[in-house]
Amino acid sequence: MERLPLIVQSDRTLLLEVDNPLFEEARDSLVGFAELVKSPEHVHTYRISSLSLWNAVASGMTPEQMIARLTRYSQYQVPQEVITFIEDQGRRYGKLRLEKAPDGHGLWLTGEDPVLLTQIAHQKPVQPYLGEALHPGFRIDPAHRGLLKQALAKIGWPADDRAGYTPGLPLALSMREYEPDGSPFFLRAYQNDAVRSFWGDGAVDRGSGVIVLPCGAGKTMVGIGVIDKAQAHTLILTTSVASLHQWRHELLRKTTLRPEDIGEYTARVKSVRPVTLTTYQLLSHRQKGEFVHFGVLDNHDWGLIIYDEVHLLPAPVFRLTASLQARRRLGLTATLIREDGRADDVFSLIGPKRFDMPWKELEAQGWIAEASCREIRVRLPETWREIYATAEDQDRARIAASNPAKVGTLHALLDEHPDDHILIIGQYLDQLEYIRQEIGAPLITGQTPTAVREDLYQKFRTGEVPVLIVSKVANFSIDLPDANVAIQVSGAFGSRQEEAQRLGRILRPKSDGGPATFYSLVSEDTKEQDFAQKRQLFLCEQGYRYEIAHADDTGAPSESSPAPVIPFPGGHGG
Repeated sequence: MERLPLIVQSDRTLLLEVDNPLFEEARDSLVGFAELVKSPEHVHTYRISSLSLWNAVASGMTPEQMIARLTRYSQYQVPQEVITFIEDQGRRYGKLRLEKAPDGHGLWLTGEDPVLLTQIAHQKPVQPYLGEALHPGFRIDPAHRGLLKQALAKIGWPADDRAGYTPGLPLALSMREYEPDGSPFFLRAYQNDAVRSFWGDGAVDRGSGVIVLPCGAGKTMVGIGVIDKAQAHTLILTTSVASLHQWRHELLRKTTLRPEDIGEYTARVKSVRPVTLTTYQLLSHRQKGEFVHFGVLDNHDWGLIIYDEVHLLPAPVFRLTASLQARRRLGLTATLIREDGRADDVFSLIGPKRFDMPWKELEAQGWIAEASCREIRVRLPETWREIYATAEDQDRARIAASNPAKVGTLHALLDEHPDDHILIIGQYLDQLEYIRQEIGAPLITGQTPTAVREDLYQKFRTGEVPVLIVSKVANFSIDLPDANVAIQVSGAFGSRQEEAQRLGRILRPKSDGGPATFYSLVSEDTKEQDFAQKRQLFLCEQGYRYEIAHADDTGAPSESSPAPVIPFPGGHGG
């Protein structure tokens, strides 16, 4: 009899044995409703939470299916406490509904359980948003729609918002059958599934929610499919001006929209058109305490708002989004992980997860490149070890990240990949500047003018520039399809979302069908190694094997590298 790989504990912790033959099958069955907590070599730990269950139910999974999956792979009987929690929390989503008031005035918070409605009425966080009794339930001021949903989620009773959406100004467009270069264009099957999942089955107009797809899988195409379905004026919020320009480029190539139909609302140009592109940074900009640009954009009659890379949504935009609940809202992301713990606000204000497809499944189908992930641990030179040992705790991560011995390993990797398109990605500008001087490749940072940045990206795409050094500005929505090697020399402190973005830079399918390789250079026996263990959670969660090697294994020097002039502490990212 086969040994089953899973142990389900009564505290809702799941332990999954990596070396079991059923590991991958079991892992794939868990990712829809459980969150990976840690992933050492032999046993991965998952956790079931209320939010993970609500998202699973919203995307179409039932509590019975979740329990069946646990039962299928568990070595022991699934504890009754866990079964009860899944049944209770899984069925909470949808017990409260937000609908249009039956008399046509405002909204209506209702449900089938009058006792639950009474219980809700006695919850202080919710009381400010409840109007007169409207049996069964309460009248809700439309201005409080988002704030009420936030409050309900935080007390553990998420509302299914069925109140509908304003149609917005109409916009006639269609998707092209052929791109300008003559190549055929169509949405892939999973992209069509994502569009349908966002809209609902026709009986229920969902109209809000999040689509989770890996970088390179065509989230922009899903957004275009939703715009085509909406046939309404659309506001698209992006992470950067470079991302904004990529959206514009794809809209012009893939749809019948004309250049004059698409507006750019940035620091340089402020044009509001039927489809308008702006950035989170500009939207959340304040003058004298006021969100000056939000007022301008909010006055337009949008039928759809798209939040690109929604996991990076700044906190001020959450507050603004609370007032946008009458408009359809689509969030696009590679991961629902938020380092600030505000995933519940994405759930309540943008919407629940509507569609999620495992990265490895897309890889198996050939829609994203096959990737291998390798961490290379590099020893600190003796002089740097002494500096690290005597440094203040808050400075050690910066010192470890700037390890000069990484440059020797970097040279060895460049020699190993002479014909590849290589991105060198880092957090600290002075470190990246030193690498630029060492290898002679161009560097892009937040201070690089947009025109220069886009020129370098284009040269990288054509192969004129085979190696490009980029700061954290390249984490977001940069389309570099031929990049097949990424070398991460430093990163944010244990950020899983950053790992998702950086891996995503090399996952777009290659013209030659070749694989991609993701390297992470980590200083051995330092805080950086501890942070790397947190970052690799994302890779393991998506099914990637994470190989660990040492700098000596690459043939790179780890002790003899000269110490560069890199100031520490006090370096900064860009």
